[in-house]
Amino acid sequence: MSKTINVIKKPIPVKAYQTDKPLNIETLEGTMHANPGDWIITGPDGERWPVKREIFEKTYSVLN
Repeated sequence: MSKTINVIKKPIPVKAYQTDKPLNIETLEGTMHANPGDWIITGPDGERWPVKREIFEKTYSVLN
């Protein structure tokens, strides 16, 4: 059996904007729906996905 170790995910900057209208976003997993107030994230390879406002506020920090 392999030994379990503790790791931390590398911080990778992404682009984000908050939508003010309903959108359908093409993601790597297929089409996902975004509601007004959701954040649309664009990853380092151009992939996009929606994130609910509540989850965004808990898991992302704004860089300036």
